[in-house]
Amino acid sequence: MAQVPVVDKDTCIGCGACAGVCPKVFQIGADGKSEVTDPAGASESEIQAAIDGCPVGAISWKKQ
Repeated sequence: MAQVPVVDKDTCIGCGACAGVCPKVFQIGADGKSEVTDPAGASESEIQAAIDGCPVGAISWKKQ
């Protein structure tokens, strides 16, 4: 079963760290919070680095 990254908008502070690591996967939306734009835009290990780098733990994996 595949997994995709998801952002908890209630937790996200919009710092942009994830977009800095994986700009094809994450971007800051109009609401000032991170959003997933292309869940296949980077390797799983690169996305995991973005998850690990989130200072508030707002990103996680969701099974599809």
